[in-house]
Parts: sequence; C-alpha cells; structure tokens
Amino acid sequence: MADFVMPALGADMSAGTLLEWLKQPGDRVEKGEIVAVVHTDKADVEVEVFTSGVLEEVFVEPGTEVPVGTVLARIREDGASPTEVARSAAPGAGKPSSTPVEEPRLLISPSARQLARELGVDPATIRGSGPGGRIQRKDVEAAARARAGAPAAAEAAASPTGAATTPAPPAPPSAPTADRQAAMRRAIAASMSRSKREIPHFYLGQTIDMSKAVAWLQQENLRRPVTERLLSGALFIKAVALALREVPELNAVWEGEELVTRQDINVGVAIALRGGGLVAPAIHRTDELSLDELMHALRDLVSRARSFSLRASELSDPTITVTSLGERGVESVFGVIFPPQVAIVGFGTLVERPWISEGQVLPCPVVHASLSADHRVTDGHRAAAFLSTIDRHLQEPEEL
Repeated sequence: MADFVMPALGADMSAGTLLEWLKQPGDRVEKGEIVAVVHTDKADVEVEVFTSGVLEEVFVEPGTEVPVGTVLARIREDGASPTEVARSAAPGAGKPSSTPVEEPRLLISPSARQLARELGVDPATIRGSGPGGRIQRKDVEAAARARAGAPAAAEAAASPTGAATTPAPPAPPSAPTADRQAAMRRAIAASMSRSKREIPHFYLGQTIDMSKAVAWLQQENLRRPVTERLLSGALFIKAVALALREVPELNAVWEGEELVTRQDINVGVAIALRGGGLVAPAIHRTDELSLDELMHALRDLVSRARSFSLRASELSDPTITVTSLGERGVESVFGVIFPPQVAIVGFGTLVERPWISEGQVLPCPVVHASLSADHRVTDGHRAAAFLSTIDRHLQEPEEL
C-alpha cells in the first residue's frame, strides 16, 4: 500500500485545502495521473500520483484544510493483495442495498471551478467551450454576466415602455479574488523573508554578446510559422540548463540541514500573474529538451500558470530558477533565491551597445546576465565559471 499525502508545494507551505477528487475509491490510477486538486495561497494545483494501482480509500473530504504530509488517500499498488474487507463489515452489511448511480463527472478546469465558487455560479448549468466540453474561466464569466443581466431583462419585459425602470447595479468586485491576491503576497513575503534571513547571497553579473544568437534566431524564425517561432527566452533557459551540467553544485536544494545535488535539471521559470504576484514552476529535464520542445513547454507553462492550473511536481521540483524583466525594459535584475534552491539567474532586456570587436567599435545586441548564489554552497570562482559557461553556449545557438 502507498500513502498519497498532501504535498509541500513551496518552501513555506504548511497546509493546503483539498478542493476536489478526480478519482474515486475503486478507480485505477497510473503513475503521473492527476487525481486531486489542492488549493494553496498561490494557485489551485493539480496533484499527481507517483505509483500505479487502485485508489483503495480516501481519508479527506473536499473543502478540508490539512497540514502538509497528511495522508489524503491510500493506493493499493500493482501486485498487492486487496485490503481485507472484514473490517468494513457492519451490522446489516449482508443485507441487499441499492447501487448508487454515479453522476457524470463535470469537465472543468480548477481555476474555472474556483471562479464559479467566487461568483456563486453553479458549474452544472454552464456549457463548456473547451476541448471535450471542458468549462473554462471565460465560460464562467459569461454565465455570471448572463445571470446578472437576467433580472434587468425580466423587468424590462414587464415595463410598459419595454425598458427597465431602474438600471441593474454593477457587480461588486470579488472579495475572494482580492483575498487570493493578499494570500499570495503573504506567501511571497514569507518565502523571500526566509531567503534573505537564512541564505548568504552573493551576486555576479556579466554582459553577453548576443549578435550570433540574434542572427541565428532571426534566420531560424524566417522558416517557421508564427505559432512555432522561438523566443530568446528559450535560448536563455536552455543555456542555463546546459551550464548546470558543468557546474552541478548549483543544481541542488537544501533538505533540512543537508545539501542534495539533483540529477535531473528542472529549471524553474518566474512567471508574473495577472493581478499581481508570481510563481516559478519547473520545466522538467530542461537540458534534455530540444528548443522546439522547450518553447512548447514554456508557452504551456505560462498559460497554465496564469489560469491557476499547475501541477504539484511543477511547483515542488525546480532545482534553479530563471527570472527576466526584459519585456519591461529592465537591463539588469538580481533575484532573491527561492528556498530550498541555491541559485537564481536573471536576464535583462536585449539592448544595442557599442562593442569592441577585432579593434573596431561596432553596435552589438547584448544582454546582462546575473547570478544570485548561496555562499554556503559555492564561491565567486565557480559562480563566475557558471556565467561564462552560459555565455559560451549562447555563442553557439545552433548547438542548443
């Protein structure tokens, strides 16, 4: 038997609220399959299982907040014998009983379900516009608008002039949404305060010649449809991942007082959320992905992060984080390390600067890369080697 527990989805997460079971006792589950949705201060997270078998029993009802590590359910692994049923026998257990009819499962994204709860809309009354009829946030918003307009329409029909006697008041702002944003800021504050309190940061920066990378990217994108074009951000992330192979001590996390170097390179990407706040979910095995695969994974991650539909492993697995404020025109960014990681890499915007090449001063596209690192884990010499390795990989974009 394997316990399915409330996961830790952040360094300072102490508890989570079970929102929904996507599987019921008796259902088969496969390793990596999503079986539950958990609410945290930052997102509604789809939680996967890490073993295959049969969901034997669940111990926590939806809507319950429980500490991290609490057993939510138990899974009978493949090859294990079924649980004894004698302990579930009760007086009258042998009497015939009617078999309950299982209602069809509602296809709705976690963020749409949360929005429906905030707006007081019954998801069962909504026709979904997503794949397979899946209900999305825009469907919930449309249903809420339609409901708000219904009283005014009815009044207009009853009025002799055909117009409403009084205009319908605008819907007040959603308090739960404001509460979510406030909770996210508290979670970020706790994590960053812990980081600056416990981690002895040091910082290095390096300006990187991007002329080869920019020229290669322009030529590469000319032969691609718009939807498949590559962004410079994909090159940055891949260069960081490859550099970690050569400076592996930065691909590590603290587990209590023990530093553990990870084998898999899972680069976390800092993503700004609409309305404020940010999350930094992981792209798994980043170094093994082609640029096409990486670009697809990045677009998917940003989309799901901003619709509050991330997976547990994406929040718990990052081994280093990349952050960029380049789209805001910021030339340099020195990040604060996300515990329990030991480093964060920052990239600014691409700018054109005078550059000396072969004795000539020429205009050159450059980017400023920074590294914030944990001085308990590494020193300036190795950190400088890491930034230089990123630079070297960006000079060979066709090899990324």
